[in-house]
Amino acid sequence: MAIMTRFFPFLAWPRITRATLHADSVAGITVALVLIPQSMAYAQLAGLPPHYGLYSAFLPCIVGALFGSSKQLSTGPVAVVSLLTGSALMPFAAMGNDVVVSLAIALSLLVGLTQLALGLFRLGVVVNFLSHPVIIGFTNAAALIIGLSQLSKILGVKMGRSDHFAHDIWGVLLQMDRIHMPSLIFGVGSFAAMWILKKYLPKVPNILVAVGGCIAISYAVGFEAKLGGAVVGVIPQGLPHLVIPSLDSGMMHSLVGSAVVISLVGFMEAISIAKAMATKTRDRLDPNQELIGQGLANVCGCLTQSFPTSGSFSRSAVNINAGALTGLSSAITSLVVLVTLLFLTPFLYHLPQPVLAAVIMMAVVGLIHFQAILHAWKANKPDGAAAMLTFVATLWVAPHLDKGIMIGAIFSLVVYLYQVMRPRVAILGRFNDGTLRDTKVHPHLPTDDRIIAIRFDGQLFFANVSYFEDTILSAVAAQPDASYVLVVGDGINRLDASGEEVVHHLVERLKKNGCTVVFSGLKKQVLDVMRRTGLFSLIGGDHNIFADEHMALTNIYQRMQDARHRPLLHG
Repeated sequence: MAIMTRFFPFLAWPRITRATLHADSVAGITVALVLIPQSMAYAQLAGLPPHYGLYSAFLPCIVGALFGSSKQLSTGPVAVVSLLTGSALMPFAAMGNDVVVSLAIALSLLVGLTQLALGLFRLGVVVNFLSHPVIIGFTNAAALIIGLSQLSKILGVKMGRSDHFAHDIWGVLLQMDRIHMPSLIFGVGSFAAMWILKKYLPKVPNILVAVGGCIAISYAVGFEAKLGGAVVGVIPQGLPHLVIPSLDSGMMHSLVGSAVVISLVGFMEAISIAKAMATKTRDRLDPNQELIGQGLANVCGCLTQSFPTSGSFSRSAVNINAGALTGLSSAITSLVVLVTLLFLTPFLYHLPQPVLAAVIMMAVVGLIHFQAILHAWKANKPDGAAAMLTFVATLWVAPHLDKGIMIGAIFSLVVYLYQVMRPRVAILGRFNDGTLRDTKVHPHLPTDDRIIAIRFDGQLFFANVSYFEDTILSAVAAQPDASYVLVVGDGINRLDASGEEVVHHLVERLKKNGCTVVFSGLKKQVLDVMRRTGLFSLIGGDHNIFADEHMALTNIYQRMQDARHRPLLHG
């Protein structure tokens, strides 16, 4: 049974009872009421006609629930992934809508295959290359870009699409004298309605109420026919046709980079909310299985004309708060979307485009957290710098958002490598309680000209062992009277062949110059390497390797007293 649930996680769902069926039904319908208008809005964010949002809300939702490890994660179109999709497809917009749709479906396949491969080979840790600060910076920038991209629809003016998002927004602002007031009223009014309902009547489906009310008002006042406003228009009725994505080698090559970025960013969003819900429900979450679920959702979704999807923060929160107990709630959500496609699309004709823009703006307001960037800076300045750089870079290169997040990821990787190559090294002095402390932090600590006490906080391997050697030699050069070098090695958790070689030569070199190297606090894995290579004996074995710094100093002073050197540390 364990093997079966490994491949078919839905077999581990609790047995369906009247109570679970009722809870999942209520949750599934509630999520669907949010998903239907959101999916249509996100399709337009991706540069596609609205009905492709409904297609993307249909099959991926149930497949993600069946094969993922989270029982409450709601899969479907999401804002950031939709924006990344639109960014990837923008260079092909001039080729016509059919080409863009075909590429969006193919991109869904590429994203799905990437996630599926990562999950099957249990490489979910790859997502760690996108650090939390980078995601914070990117999400804040993307939220601003998403919101600003809807400004033209709220104002009822046209917005150009170029390689410079700032230029496009400036073009919108230049048309302020041509604002279409009915569009502005519908956009601002629907946003205000959703915000008020969400704040004061949280149990009311605010998006459904706003969208349904605006459709009725739009039909009554003739928003399209009499006022000249833009509406969703005709949405094809019925199920999406099954398609096999056409893979043109030239176009696919240009989409591979975007597919990888969308795969990682989408999974980051999905796994973040899934972990939060698993903490609340105490369910076991398998990130690699979640990758498989998201990958299959995108692969299967592309067969029904879906663009890339992911797990949604907002809808997953709605799902668990509505009482969802199993993935059956997502199956019911898909069923409601199916009913909508079959019977209800004519009722969506008069939905004003400014209202869809307001739905998007409402969704991304919660993604803007500038305090998170400040918090990252307070916690660790390089992390804060990575968050700020990603934020600025993403805004600067928009609409090519994948470049923004790659700049942040590369910066984080460079900072990490720099920190690994130059770990913290401290020259130590005796604190008043007898312990050794960093003299940079406590500059007035007493030291001894005969002893250099130094702490190395990092693994000793090929990337930083030269830095270790240079630090020791510099300290010895600064204290020519020193006859002992005490290396406090509590922070050394690894010693590779390069590290062993350099330490070997360093010990020999200092010994020839009358300086003895003593180690304290070395971990078992480091001592094992020393013993296997003979370095342990070269250092002096148990005579020069001690369990802690206190034992090492006691032994050193005993030796100096026996040799009639001056006693004890002076201060």
